[in-house]
Amino acid sequence: MVNASSRSHPLNSMTGFASGTGQGMGFTWAWDIRSVNARGLDIRLRVPDWITGLEPGLRRAIGAGVARGNISVSLRIQREEGDATLSLNEEILARTLQAIARIEARADAAGLKLAPSRATDILAVRGITEASAPEADPEALCALLLKDFTPVLESFLASRRREGAALAQVLAGQLDTIERLTVAAAAEAEARRERTAETLRDNLRKILDNTAEVEPERLAQELALIAVKSDVTEEIDRLHAHVGAARGLLAQEAPSGRKLDFLMQEFNREANTLCSKAQSAGLTAIGLDLKAVIDQMREQVQNVE
Repeated sequence: MVNASSRSHPLNSMTGFASGTGQGMGFTWAWDIRSVNARGLDIRLRVPDWITGLEPGLRRAIGAGVARGNISVSLRIQREEGDATLSLNEEILARTLQAIARIEARADAAGLKLAPSRATDILAVRGITEASAPEADPEALCALLLKDFTPVLESFLASRRREGAALAQVLAGQLDTIERLTVAAAAEAEARRERTAETLRDNLRKILDNTAEVEPERLAQELALIAVKSDVTEEIDRLHAHVGAARGLLAQEAPSGRKLDFLMQEFNREANTLCSKAQSAGLTAIGLDLKAVIDQMREQVQNVE
């Protein structure tokens, strides 16, 4: 049985493959196990139903090592050719001998001389010999198959770990890019602040020059509203926080795919808000770059267990 907590790398992919062959108790067999992405754990087995206890045993073994993924397992099993014994079908043999006797009698009556019949000729008649194999103990065979499946499952889990290690590197690089763009967005927002303040002062002078009377409270409200609509401080702070949270999820031992998937939605929400508040070509460009990287990362996250 595979221990679910025994992982050499904290991140596993939901994609994996392994195969193996074995023999014993007069049988030969071949295993095939592979997995693709899924929202939860879906185990699909194609194994002989006459082997008592095999299917539940396989489900327990897989469930102990896998948290998510669409897992397909197939087992092709057949008896070894040399294990069968040869037996005679007495009824067909009797009918065949009777037929030979009648043929020889008629040939003799007609004055024809036939060659003597040989045992090998008679054995060649279809149906006289039958191949039979001893009955197998399904429970003993099940135990043998489950034991043989263990290294195949270990190989399968190792392939998911290797995929996960590669995924972790890709995701870490994408998080670095998101962090770099977030820092650039903060710098651009700060540079934009002075430009925005100057624009507001110009607009205010125009309003005062063309308006005889302006209510101070109304003017303050309008200016405050403009400032709030253009302030991206919270979005930048949340992006930084999301980067830290994502790095924590990549480092933890437990499966983190679901949480990362949710976090990608939060990343995307902040990038969208940043773009909508940009009010400058520079900040808009950074926001669009953020969205592109976040979309790429979200595609990769779909493979994480």
